[in-house]
Amino acid sequence: MTELLRNPHVLSKAKNELRNVVGENKQVEESDISSLPYLQAVIKETLRCHPSARFLVPHKAETDVEINGYMIPKDAQILVNVWAICKDSKLWSSPEMFEPERFLNHQKDYKGRDFELIPFGSGRRMCPGMPLAHRIVHLMVASLIHNYDWKFERGMKPEDVDISDKFELSLRKAVPLKAIPTRNEA
Repeated sequence: MTELLRNPHVLSKAKNELRNVVGENKQVEESDISSLPYLQAVIKETLRCHPSARFLVPHKAETDVEINGYMIPKDAQILVNVWAICKDSKLWSSPEMFEPERFLNHQKDYKGRDFELIPFGSGRRMCPGMPLAHRIVHLMVASLIHNYDWKFERGMKPEDVDISDKFELSLRKAVPLKAIPTRNEA
């Protein structure tokens, strides 16, 4: 929601897509999500810009192995830095910008097949909650956008919002978002 409020053109596009697909007086249903490509792009871009954890679950090398010219000795602890991958300018143009459009013409997904975007990990050690999180996040964000108009509290401006991360086991915003929802009058 923070990125949507900081980028009102993105929020407006997502809201318009929801109105066109779902309609004004209907509630968003899970079956609507597949018909909302812009909303899906917003979620992917949010996961790219703000992964919930900087590192994936640690792995241990079972044998000596060489990967891309790097020797990894047996028993070494291996951490995948998801945050660094998502901010890598060799993989993403303007990685510091919130641009959901980057996902509209690309089939990159966060379900473990595209290593540029692996907030849930991949393979055998992928987060088992990813399918549930996928459904809940899409439905929740769609419902919040569709049913409410949003604004910052007390005249706060987008450039005033602190989006720095607070480093813990999982990442959360150092300064929580304070926004005011107003029920849509449709």
